[in-house]
Amino acid sequence: MAPWYKENTTVNCFGVTLNLGDLTALPLVVGYALCSSLLAIINKYAIDVFPFPSLLTALQYLTCVVAVVGLGQMKALEHDAIQWSMVKKFLPAAFVFYMAIFTNTTLLKYANVDTFIVFRSSTPLLVAIADYLFRKQPWPGPYTFGALFVILAGAVGYVVTDSQFTVRAYTWAFAYLFTITLEMVYIKHIVSSLGLNTWGFVLYNNFLSLLMAPFFWMITGEFQDTLLATTAVGDWKFGVVFPVLLSCAFGLAISFFGFACRKAISATAFTVLGVTNKLLTVVINVMIWDKHASSFGVLCLLVTIIGGVMYQQSNVKQNFRTAPASTDEEEAKPLTPANEVDDGQDSELKPLNVK
Repeated sequence: MAPWYKENTTVNCFGVTLNLGDLTALPLVVGYALCSSLLAIINKYAIDVFPFPSLLTALQYLTCVVAVVGLGQMKALEHDAIQWSMVKKFLPAAFVFYMAIFTNTTLLKYANVDTFIVFRSSTPLLVAIADYLFRKQPWPGPYTFGALFVILAGAVGYVVTDSQFTVRAYTWAFAYLFTITLEMVYIKHIVSSLGLNTWGFVLYNNFLSLLMAPFFWMITGEFQDTLLATTAVGDWKFGVVFPVLLSCAFGLAISFFGFACRKAISATAFTVLGVTNKLLTVVINVMIWDKHASSFGVLCLLVTIIGGVMYQQSNVKQNFRTAPASTDEEEAKPLTPANEVDDGQDSELKPLNVK
């Protein structure tokens, strides 16, 4: 029986072009888009009703470790075994990962989702500077510099008009910006040299972060808050337990959909999908509650996201210029995994991506 669609017919899904002859990536794209666009909002919801960032992140780490080990025992996935020699090498990466997740959840405790997206979208500014200073990368060209200026203009416009501005919230915002930039520039290089597979990376990241959690509670003084939370388990209601469980479940889901989706579509398509997810987050955040920026603030947020798109496109063009010339036929193909090699740019993917 002939298929109902014509050969080479394509469909657009969340900004990603897929061929109807091979829709195996469609559930992965939809799953990742939903998880990525909803995760920041779900974490904000969980933090509002359960204001213990350290304990929440520890529960997320525990969920991921149990799931990976359990599925590994069931032969549903393969992961690298925990080895002391690898633990010593991975520990700096896990520490920065822990700090990035912790500053992220604490930022969501004191600020709205829009503020988080603005600072997350502003990371190319610091990444470009850090690459130039520490990795001896060339200074951004005119187009890239213009994209960075658009990001800066949108971020400054948002901060100036933010009616919910507080020193505490923006202190955590800049702390998050610093740690996520450090992870992009330094940790990505360290981890890529260790030879772990994807689920091994997830297991090491979350297992070591889980071990660090109690020490971090003591240093930050959250031990008393955590103790109060754990001793009050009998008083926990559905309105508290549900968002916490939902946050843990979505954190695990985005690990699966993120890694699977990255393998199923091209690097450029994954970048476009990440930008689309940010826009969906903004739309959903504005629609479901009043914990968002003003109309002008949302406009500045969109400008920041557009600047991020321009920045990513400038890097794609630069990589394209340094790569072998492609034929017109190759350029016309949809964004499927066989068409491109990962361009190495940072994606929205992070294990338990509350970032």
